[in-house]
Amino acid sequence: MKKNIPALFLFCVFLVPSFAKVRFSGLDLSEDNRLVFRCESRGDGSFVQNGVFVSRLQDLSITRLSAFPEKLDLLENGRVLQVRNAFGVSRLPLSGGLPEPVPGFPLFAAGFPLRGGRLEESSASPDGRWILRVDPVSHAFGELCLVDTSNGSTRVLAGNVERPGKSFPACWSPDSRVIVYSRNGRLYYYMVNSSAAGNVDERYRLIGEGSIASVVWTRGGEFFYLKGSTLYRVRGPELFARSLYANFLDIGTVAGKIPFDFDPAFDEFWMAPDSTSIIIAKGGRTIFYFSLDEEAGAEVLPCLSIPWSCYSLKLLWSPAGVVTVIAGVFKDGKQESLAWRLESKNGEISFSPLSVPRFSGASLSPDGSKALLWGEPGVSIYDYVNWKSLAVLSGNPAQECLWINNEEMVCADGERIDRIYFGREGLSRRLICLSGAAEAGFEEGGNRIIAKSGNRRYATDGSSPWAEIAEGGLRQPVQLSGTYRVYLENQSGGPCENLPMIRNVSSVGTQSLIPAFEYEADEAPAPPPVETGSALFSHGLRKGLREVALCFDLYDDAEGLPQALESLRRFGYRASFFLNGEFIRRHPAAAASISGAGHETASMFYAPIDLSDVRYQVGGDYIARGLARNEDEFFKAAGAELSLLWHPPWYSASEEIISAAAAAGYRTIGRDVDPLDWVGRDDARRFGFNQYSAPEMIDRIMSQKLPGSIIPVRLGILPGGRSDYLFLKLDVLLDALARSGYTVVPVSTLIEHAR
Repeated sequence: MKKNIPALFLFCVFLVPSFAKVRFSGLDLSEDNRLVFRCESRGDGSFVQNGVFVSRLQDLSITRLSAFPEKLDLLENGRVLQVRNAFGVSRLPLSGGLPEPVPGFPLFAAGFPLRGGRLEESSASPDGRWILRVDPVSHAFGELCLVDTSNGSTRVLAGNVERPGKSFPACWSPDSRVIVYSRNGRLYYYMVNSSAAGNVDERYRLIGEGSIASVVWTRGGEFFYLKGSTLYRVRGPELFARSLYANFLDIGTVAGKIPFDFDPAFDEFWMAPDSTSIIIAKGGRTIFYFSLDEEAGAEVLPCLSIPWSCYSLKLLWSPAGVVTVIAGVFKDGKQESLAWRLESKNGEISFSPLSVPRFSGASLSPDGSKALLWGEPGVSIYDYVNWKSLAVLSGNPAQECLWINNEEMVCADGERIDRIYFGREGLSRRLICLSGAAEAGFEEGGNRIIAKSGNRRYATDGSSPWAEIAEGGLRQPVQLSGTYRVYLENQSGGPCENLPMIRNVSSVGTQSLIPAFEYEADEAPAPPPVETGSALFSHGLRKGLREVALCFDLYDDAEGLPQALESLRRFGYRASFFLNGEFIRRHPAAAASISGAGHETASMFYAPIDLSDVRYQVGGDYIARGLARNEDEFFKAAGAELSLLWHPPWYSASEEIISAAAAAGYRTIGRDVDPLDWVGRDDARRFGFNQYSAPEMIDRIMSQKLPGSIIPVRLGILPGGRSDYLFLKLDVLLDALARSGYTVVPVSTLIEHAR
């Protein structure tokens, strides 16, 4: 008789991306009832995590033997490496060892179930004593919690904090004493080791309006806060004084002025290491540089324009003042890297292009003399000043790299985490831990655990670090001992494709090695079944497959498109993009990039007009000509055809419009979830509409979605503007859907599955 393991509904930090299910394999059972197994999941992008574990079946304890480096942090003055991935948070000594759990964080190895979704972001203090995390209380909001890693105790610092998207909503001072965090469009601080300041009501710890993008810490322990067009310098002692005399003190002193208002939703800024100059990326596209002196101001001109297809920006600024801007861009639907070097001649600032391979990460050595570049091509080390390649450290696709000091670094890929020395004595490397293994089990004729990774073999006794070996092979896997029989049982639902099952052959009872997990049922009542023969398609099947379609609407502005393409790529999803003719004519390269990235492209008529407006005489010929013109515009821009799906601008459909489109061969698409992301400030004032924040819209979507739902997301800046946009939180929405067991598909897939 099988023993049922209750499903646990937990928000955990070890989250497995939903586009590939978790799969267990390689069960090998020793005579002393230790079980070696592998667990495969897909991490960020195309990286596959092949975690190696060993379990003692007498008490079902699980020990983690590998550590996939999805995220790395260097703590305790470079002595400890923290590793975060789908299976939890662990730490490794830089000298080498096996992963050790961090108190206060749930682990798959400790018996918590695996779920769908991405890796939850967290933020470790520089000294390694504390970790900040956001414990979700809804799909888009959570509580900001401070975890003491010495004992696992947790305290809640603030509620109603937005769940992290691409950035964490808090940052640490270099001395680990002060936290700055954002909540509801405002910034606050918290003094970690001060009981007096920590007990002060949050309203007396207010810094001002903004998000975490409005703040930059310097190595000297002060931070700069950019509000509107004013840059403030704030020193740590001022915060403590303010907590005691909040009604009498302003935050910081004015350090400079910029010639425009800073928008933390779209803009970024960086401070020079000596705090004498600033670089701002306006809208993530236009780069400004100027010194913080009395003369800086209205005459500052942009000195670099980034291509529209930029989805990420990184800036390297050495102590000597050498600046490099690095952009991740889409070209023909594929990712590329571009870089520029700042130059100053005769008092004029300019940027010159640099030649770089395609990579995903870059980091400067502490003294700024060398740069690490890593990504799919591997890891390279550069002479930073002369921008010259010094050595290729690895040819394997690299996941993460960190500097230890000016001559040592941590380089990690899907096989190994290495400590590498590159200096006067040449190049050397030492294994810290395995990232994963293609095969693992017990040694032929011995008790050691053997792993194969790449062309190399490694061994451990389960407690000592992995060591590379020249001899010793894997035995044939065994599933039966004198006490237990183990096997894999397929699962029909949840994030796991199968589960390891343990059968006690000397008594009655079979149970799963890990807890099973079942997705929550949708609470909303299901509407009537879809009418597949109807000319209007507003949702797919309401039972069976848990899938929804995201429809990205592009009227005339490409803002948010590169970030949407990148988020969908990382989650492995395809979506439908509805293009207006005005958008195609203004942004032909952007239109081509959508189909180049493999997404479905559909029509939104040739012009952004409300077809339900009484000023227009909407007949069959008018609709047919408008749709045909849009087809021609798209073919001219992308060399490809639009699908025969469309929706009128603003979804303003009528029976006459739907019939006219059907006569032209088009299927009209509706929506059954309206996030209200199209409501700008002007509409809210003029018509009294509710204007929800982006996190509120995500919770709204998640409360209304059902299997087969069609969910529109508007891209571009709205007339009248907003304080935030749904597309800026797309990672959070995709994660919320994945956590609920949903897959994002194009509208055509919903139609196909409804037949």
